[in-house]
Amino acid sequence: MTALLTLHELTHDYGKARALHGISLTIEPGAIGLVGQNGAGKSTMMQILLGLIRPTHGSATVLGHDVRTSGVHLRGRVGFMPDRESVVAGLKGVESVALAGELCGMPRRQAMRRAHETLSYLGLEDARYRKLEQYSLGMLQRLKLAAALVHDPDLLLLDEPTAGLDPEGRSAMLALLSALAGRPGKSLVLSSHLLGDIERVCHKAVILNQGRVVGVGSLAELRADRQRGYHLDWEGEAGGFLDRLRALGADVFVDQQHTAAASRPAGRGRAMVPNDWETRTFFQEARRHGILLTGIEPVEEDLDAIYRRVIEGSVPAPIAAPSTGAATP
Repeated sequence: MTALLTLHELTHDYGKARALHGISLTIEPGAIGLVGQNGAGKSTMMQILLGLIRPTHGSATVLGHDVRTSGVHLRGRVGFMPDRESVVAGLKGVESVALAGELCGMPRRQAMRRAHETLSYLGLEDARYRKLEQYSLGMLQRLKLAAALVHDPDLLLLDEPTAGLDPEGRSAMLALLSALAGRPGKSLVLSSHLLGDIERVCHKAVILNQGRVVGVGSLAELRADRQRGYHLDWEGEAGGFLDRLRALGADVFVDQQHTAAASRPAGRGRAMVPNDWETRTFFQEARRHGILLTGIEPVEEDLDAIYRRVIEGSVPAPIAAPSTGAATP
């Protein structure tokens, strides 16, 4: 199977500021999340994959094709939904989407037919003859998605597709993207700083921090690297119990204290434990210190927790690096 993306020592400088630092990785087809804060290098990577900018150093291939030399060919196989406004004033919705199809190499009649089909699929059938100036923000986002989909690409590149949407519009967009991610033989790369978007749509993630890849893999693989943890609820004076857990190698955090109905002290917290920890240790130490454990549940780590853990464990990149030459547009 041909790799979806292959990057080798990919580096890009904007003057003296280094946006990407020698990234090397291979990504197989599927739904991929590109995760990182603003300024992490996500948009720069997207532009390189599209052939819009050339890397300062290194190489990149998309679907087996070198982005430096196969830009025209890749336009027929890749759809791009940018984060910025990308509409032509004065055009009607169906005209705008058909134009995008023609720019990807489709004959005019085929592009117009596909534009009608795609707008209907995305729920814009009733608005296809409106001028773009009459579209709401949510409709414009769907229009950009339609323009990326019109030529039925093998790969969708989506840059912040829910930016600016209200909760209802965001939920509707993510439902569409989840459906698109499940199409056989098709792939998408979703770039977002909203971790909930990535977790809802993607099965794999690439985590960027200051231009470096600090985590990559399926969400299950990224979770597997975490330290084991448990949520605990107890009744009784827990000072000695918690101190003993710490002495045995657990990191203990008390979330809250409250008073039970019988006026017996009670509390809640979580314990991050070594990999060889046995659950029965909690009960043994609780009995030893006169504590009643009323609840114990494994900590389930979501993408937000994975992201914070990976970022906190990464080595910060330099703010700037010497440039060996300006990037070629």
